[in-house]
Formats: sequence, C-alpha cells, structure tokens
Amino acid sequence: MALETLRLILKYSPQILSFALQLITQRIRAIIHNKTYISTENPKHVLIIGGSFAGIQLAKRLAETLPTGYKVILIEKNSHFNYTFNFPRYSVVRGRQERAFIPYDGLGRGNPVGVFEQIRGTVVKIREDEVVLEDRRIIGYEFLAVATGVTQAPPAKLLACEKTGACGELKALQDRIFESNTIAIVGAGAVGVQLACDIKTFYPDKVVTLIHSRKKLLTSFGRKLHDYVFGKLGELGIEVLLGERPSLTANGDWKAEDLTFQNGSKRLFDLIIPCTGQSPNSSLLASFSPSSISFENGQILVKPTLQIITDSKLDSESCLTNIFALGDVADTGGAKMARAGMMQAQVVCSNIIASISGGKMKAYNPSPLEGSLKLSLGKDNGVGYLQDSDGTEILVPLKGGKVDFEVGNAWWHLGAKYDEKNF
Repeated sequence: MALETLRLILKYSPQILSFALQLITQRIRAIIHNKTYISTENPKHVLIIGGSFAGIQLAKRLAETLPTGYKVILIEKNSHFNYTFNFPRYSVVRGRQERAFIPYDGLGRGNPVGVFEQIRGTVVKIREDEVVLEDRRIIGYEFLAVATGVTQAPPAKLLACEKTGACGELKALQDRIFESNTIAIVGAGAVGVQLACDIKTFYPDKVVTLIHSRKKLLTSFGRKLHDYVFGKLGELGIEVLLGERPSLTANGDWKAEDLTFQNGSKRLFDLIIPCTGQSPNSSLLASFSPSSISFENGQILVKPTLQIITDSKLDSESCLTNIFALGDVADTGGAKMARAGMMQAQVVCSNIIASISGGKMKAYNPSPLEGSLKLSLGKDNGVGYLQDSDGTEILVPLKGGKVDFEVGNAWWHLGAKYDEKNF
C-alpha cells in the first residue's frame, strides 16, 4: 500500500502542484478584480442553470473574473445547496440532516457589488438569447452554461426543493431504518455501498442485504476496489447478492415488500431502498436543440471546449458558441463526479472570458485524478481509490472520519457560517 501511495504522489504531484499554483494565481487576480470591477446599470448576463457542485464553482470563478459590463446570474430551484455526499450517512444517523443543506446567500460574499446574483427558480425553456422560468419570468443572456446534473432516486438525491421538505425525507428514512430488522439495498454503486455499511455499523443487529445487477460492485471502477469492498462487506456481516435484478414497486413510501429473485424464490424485507440508475437532466434542450442530446445516454453533446454541439456527430464543428454544458449532464468523457464538474467549471470560465476578450479557447482534458474516490465503509473504515489511465489501480485503506465527514468545509466553500451550536 505504501508503494502505491508513493507512486500516486510521484506521478500526479506535477498536476497537483500546477493546480495549487493556479489557485494562488486565481486568488491574486480575484483581489485585483475586486478593486477594478465597476457595477453598471445594464450589464450583459452570463447565466448558469443549476447550483450544484459544477454550477456553484463556475459562479464563483466568474464572479471573480468577469470584466466590467458583465454579471453572472445563478438560477437554482432548490432553497439550499444539497450536500449530497452526506445524504447516505444522514439517512441513517438521526438529528444531523440539517447540516447537509447550505444556504446560498453567502455565495457572492466578498465579490464586487453587481457582479453576482442568485435567482431562485426553475427554467422551463431555453431560447436563442433568453430563458423562461416556471413563473413566466424571462431572463436574457449573452452566455449560458447548463449545469443541471442528473436525477436519482432518494436518498442519492431528494425530491423536495425546500430545506424543510428535504430534511423530512431524510428523517422519514431514518425512522424506517430504525424500525426495520431486515433491510435490502438494491444497487451497489457508491451510494448503495455507503448506505449498507452505515446501517450495519450504526445498527449492528440489523440484517442488511446488498443486491446488485452486475457481477462486480461499484461497476464504474476496477476489480481491485470490488475485491477490497467485497471483503469489508463480508467482515461487517452484510449479505451481498450479485447478478440479481429484482423488480421494484415504485411506491416511494419505504414499505415492506417481497423481492423475487432469478431462481424464482421470494424474500420479504421490512425495508427496501433503491439505489439504482440516474437520468441526465437534459430535457431543457429537447425543444431548443434536440440534436444536442445524445441518443446513447441522454447527455448533452459538447466539444472539448464544452460548447454544446448542435448535431449528433461528436466530431462536428457546428456548435452553439455561447452556450456551454458541464458536470454530470454533459457528455465530456470525464468522470461523473463533483471534482470533475468543478474542473470543467474552470474550463468554461476561461472560455467565456476568452470569448469576451477574443482570446484562445481551452479544451477540457479529463484527468484520472478527477475520478478518484474517497468512499466511507461505515463509521470506522473507508477507502481511497484511483484508477490510472493505463488501468493500474491505486487503493489506500482509510480510517473512518467524523460522523459529518467534512461538511464544515462545504459550508465555508459557499461562504456560509458553520456552527455546531446552530443545529
């Protein structure tokens, strides 16, 4: 393990150092920008649709970079930023769910007056130079970035847009887990694995079964991670059923249910939690530019510059020059993880500035570092994992951290004050 860690450091330290220097440079430029940006009466709008990880990173970067005469507007339907990393943990541990919902009102703190605005709302239509909100408001744009992410079933993502309702969803699942003796989790991606481990380590007497349709856990990652996690699940006493795809009733109310397996047998579980699948939120382009949506995966087709392609040929030069897509909704070739979306935000920001100033556009080049994983395996253990571009897998066992992980850092990143006394 020590050799793998050393190899990781040696190979990727130049990239890490380059990124650190980039952050320092950005900070210096932000200070200068704060003193030179002048608020104007009718600035041109750079709109961002979606305020999750990719969207807020782009908003932050643009707010400290856009020249006088431009402003960034972030449009987001949720009342609070959803820190989805902690949703599995807060589905199990009671009384801590409010920490996962971070107010947006600190996001523009420290930026020049007039450069940033956040609008609560849902965009229902994109037009050539404007968007239409559900409440019929119309907002024009000079540049547009689509960072609408994906839809997943609770608890990976929640249905409510208000903090109170979202907390209620997590509390309802906490209660059902507490009441149930036999629990099935269907889907062994990162959310399913973490949820199974959390239930078993916080409630050791419960019978937990993890069911997966494939023959390998954590399908998007390599065999070494599967082997390690499979062993840890066994140590915890979690039953793992691979190659099973039981049909689920979409009742959404966490009721007891029978599951039917391939051999025809049935088992009744007190609680079944689906952790399967995700759908890109790309439907906004369905009427505006339907050929920009991939037939294969439903994601938005983009050039390496992350400008949206206007037909189904991936090598097409035809694109919407002032409209970008980033994060999980975009077909970038990069990892579908928050880190990748935040790196894509850097590229989109740079290319918007280049478009304004007549500079050279940058291409997004995915790095294996963006797909690195830090996975909790219950309250006492975890694992760090990276799959190199040559297929080599680097795996580092970790000790369990705080119950709330590093949620305080997320609050700081959004300019919000995190104080345990407030919860």
